[in-house]
Amino acid sequence: MKILIVGGNGTIGKKVSAYLSKKHEVIIAGRKSGDVNLDMADSNSIKALFEKIGKVDAIVCTAGEAKWANFDAMTEEDFYIGIKSKLMGQVNLVRIGKDYMNPGGSFTLSTGILADHPVLMTTSAAMVNGAIHSFVKAVSLELENNIRVNVVSSGLVEDAVEHYEAYFPGHNPIPMKKVVNGFVKSVEGAATGEIIRMYDNC
Repeated sequence: MKILIVGGNGTIGKKVSAYLSKKHEVIIAGRKSGDVNLDMADSNSIKALFEKIGKVDAIVCTAGEAKWANFDAMTEEDFYIGIKSKLMGQVNLVRIGKDYMNPGGSFTLSTGILADHPVLMTTSAAMVNGAIHSFVKAVSLELENNIRVNVVSSGLVEDAVEHYEAYFPGHNPIPMKKVVNGFVKSVEGAATGEIIRMYDNC
């Protein structure tokens, strides 16, 4: 398969890319690094990317920003960071990317545990994650040509513990192999409209 991985050089993305590249042709897109450049908050950038790389068999997104801050300190513009990047960025990957997806292809989006188990300072990230879950369930009913869409939702991954452990008291770090398997299940499996939760119940 020809697979586009957005954020393929990030903490999770590089492990997913390394695994999928063993059997598939992988193209890594990133804002600052990768095979091709992409600003996922800009729909024109997404369109230009697909015009450059052409048709694909799968699109995986492991990227997207959202503001972490106390709710009292959040401005309207702070919320729009997550809405434009992680939410609409992934929505637009599907909206625009479906026209460049080969029949039977798949989209795999990404969220996280905050949709179900938010912690302090995550009103924006939790909101965006929950919206993506609802989007995936709804859009899976309408995609044509047997195109599938799923979302992988991970807990605090082992490789990010050093930076984020303080935000997730009592959470069990998720092994990277388990997280990668969630993406493999979506890309190489047959399911659609699924929220693939890769974390323990909290």
